[in-house]
Amino acid sequence: MTFEEARAQFPVFERFAYLNAGTNGPLARATVEAIVEWNRRDLEQGRGGKPYFEHVLALREGAREALAGVLEVPPQNVALVSSTTNACNVVLAGLDLTSEDEVVTTDIEHFGLLGPLLASPAKVRVAQVRDASPREAPRLVCEQVTSRTKLIAVSHVSWVTGNSLGPDELRGQTELPILLDGAQSAGACRTEAEAFDFYTVSGQKWLCGPDSTGALYVRDPERLRVALPTYMSQSAYNTENSFTPKPGAPRFDSVWYAPGTLAGLLAALEAAPEWRHERTREAASYCRGRLDEAGYEIVTAPDQAGLITFSPEGDAAEAAARLFKAGVVVRDVPGTNWLRASCGWWTSEDDIERLLGGLEPSDPVAGPGFR
Repeated sequence: MTFEEARAQFPVFERFAYLNAGTNGPLARATVEAIVEWNRRDLEQGRGGKPYFEHVLALREGAREALAGVLEVPPQNVALVSSTTNACNVVLAGLDLTSEDEVVTTDIEHFGLLGPLLASPAKVRVAQVRDASPREAPRLVCEQVTSRTKLIAVSHVSWVTGNSLGPDELRGQTELPILLDGAQSAGACRTEAEAFDFYTVSGQKWLCGPDSTGALYVRDPERLRVALPTYMSQSAYNTENSFTPKPGAPRFDSVWYAPGTLAGLLAALEAAPEWRHERTREAASYCRGRLDEAGYEIVTAPDQAGLITFSPEGDAAEAAARLFKAGVVVRDVPGTNWLRASCGWWTSEDDIERLLGGLEPSDPVAGPGFR
């Protein structure tokens, strides 16, 4: 599949320079068609009967296998969830932390991770990494570890800065359980999830799937209690005593996806070309370089993932609104005066030039291509 063929799957690019996959990825035509086809089938034929549920369950396992492929892990270690927030709640509830325990995180986490941490009884210790380089982040995180630490919970890539928290280096410095928020990494770069204890996936972002889809990788499912069971968690139950969890990570399945959602998710995952990670890296590098040439202060270090965070001239929220009117979709980062551009494997040189043009009315100097 060529770049032009891959990009042509997304009608939104006919109107917008869409640089916001860190919030919601663009939807491919095949993804929406799969959703609509199943919804029409449900409308006309109903949602019952053994063949119907057998088909839905097969779609479900197909989605599990496809998400496992994204993470490069065995399917039996993947749970189906509705979001990264959902996945983090599953982990925090199952660890049975107490007020005597501590968890370590950072000052650049999304509430999808931070909320479950704060809701747990454990004390939360926060490493200050926002103004540090990605190289320094693992050390700063480990400096917060004490004898009471039971979990390190950080993002693979920060939604605020676009920088990696150095999970590989972090894994090499501690044997403590690590929970990685993969919302800004899964689909944008290789995750190497198998090296960690828990890894979350948001399906609607870089994977360009439907809303309310996601996954949770659990390295050792037997060591995490099923604290938030759903009907999909059990293989058998007794109304008076207990239930038998399913083997492996499916015991943490937290959502019943509609078949249209499953079909759409599978179509989205199939749309991604084999060269997606290399292309995302090239697009992000080009975007960062062009912004740097234009004189903007860049927050994101070189060679990260797909997010590029930078300081615009004037108010960031106003700049984001002005860019949207000009057909360029980015977002401002709450609590800062920064803008964030999401560069995916579908991002073209022209998309980035439109961003530069919308930021600065004068015609920017043309930069080198990256195709």
